[in-house]
Amino acid sequence: MTTGLTIARLNATHGEFARDLDRLLGQASDVDPTVTAVVAEIIATVRRDGDAALLEYTRQFDRRDVQHVRQLEVSAQAIAEAVQKVAPQQLQALESAAQRIRDFHQHQYQQSWQYAEDDGTVLGQHITAIERVGIYVPGGQASYPSSVLMNAVPAQIAQVGEIVMAVPAPEGNLNPMVLAAAHIAGVDRVFTIGGAQAIAALAYGTQTVPRVDKIVGPGNVYVAAAKRAVFGQVGLDMVAGPSEILVICDGATPADWIAMDLFAQAEHDANAQAILISPSAEFLDEVQRRIAVLLPQMERASVIKASLQGRGIFIQVPDLDTAVAVANRIAPEHLELSVANAQDWIAKIRHAGAVFLGRYTAEAVGDYCAGPNHVLPTSATARFSSPLGVYDFQKRTSLIMCSPQGAQTLGRTAAVLARGESLAAHALSAECRMAEPGSGRGSD
Repeated sequence: MTTGLTIARLNATHGEFARDLDRLLGQASDVDPTVTAVVAEIIATVRRDGDAALLEYTRQFDRRDVQHVRQLEVSAQAIAEAVQKVAPQQLQALESAAQRIRDFHQHQYQQSWQYAEDDGTVLGQHITAIERVGIYVPGGQASYPSSVLMNAVPAQIAQVGEIVMAVPAPEGNLNPMVLAAAHIAGVDRVFTIGGAQAIAALAYGTQTVPRVDKIVGPGNVYVAAAKRAVFGQVGLDMVAGPSEILVICDGATPADWIAMDLFAQAEHDANAQAILISPSAEFLDEVQRRIAVLLPQMERASVIKASLQGRGIFIQVPDLDTAVAVANRIAPEHLELSVANAQDWIAKIRHAGAVFLGRYTAEAVGDYCAGPNHVLPTSATARFSSPLGVYDFQKRTSLIMCSPQGAQTLGRTAAVLARGESLAAHALSAECRMAEPGSGRGSD
């Protein structure tokens, strides 16, 4: 059986490997100027017209004829009632996943701390939660209750004051599992608004939608462009690109398992990227053959084929050390180490959003229920970014309290450095507290 599918094949020992790899990795990374222009207009219109703009864009993009934005907000009662509309098996899965996510993220909660130096000077950090957070949940071609849990549960653990969720509901359709997940995760308000207009509403506020302090959650290219445009007005988790997986396999894992792992990523959309690295050319060939057999059985076969044909890569390497070096160069969102003694390789992994260890760990369990967050850095940003977590919803304020003796020591150092920068007032501000109390030149 053949699918007519060709997947790019590279060999890490060839002289043009680095150039060819960069070309294949960069195919979906450029920002489309047309998208940027459309998003800029949407944001400007929402800032100017507020609720009226949201109503017009909802009619245009979601094909819903509504008269007031209040009609786009889901009532607290409807959110609670959604739990009853979900099949028992689905509800149990949501609650189980939420508990595992909660258990994992509890470990990330940061406490305020202080310490006192010998002279009585006190230093520390005061940890507070962000007051209001906006969560964007995709809802166009598919529904993602898992994204609700992954974004809202850490915010709830951080004790965010108010969690506001935006999710599109084309033609008024919204999966009850999304609302049930919102109820389980403690979301306070839900607006059925999508796209760049939802990001603009959350960032700047309208007559009905409250302005938030930070926006988190994935979306399509328009949502990503909108998040990029409002950064600075609000905080962001990250600007996510297409989803991606990189599998390193020594050739001993069943080829069907690896093929399915690649499918699981490729079925997101045509821009998703699935990469397989192995020292065994025979294993790469076998996975290619199994893809041809299994692909016609997939519900989203056309999407998977477009992704693998357009962005899939098979890479042959001389050994696993080279495979890890290539993985670090790529810095993937998801990295599967489907090899013997997988934990032995962890120390060599420098850049990855999440690592899945061993032959029995499918990336898909991380998407839903393992516990760690599935909001991960994409497009090589794992070089400097981390998964979403409780720490993204907490702020750190530095605390400094000088004792009289500390004011002497620190003031002297500060004054020297300030004059070195030609900032005399800085120096004098520190020095005036160095005088003995009662001298008329300062106080403690």
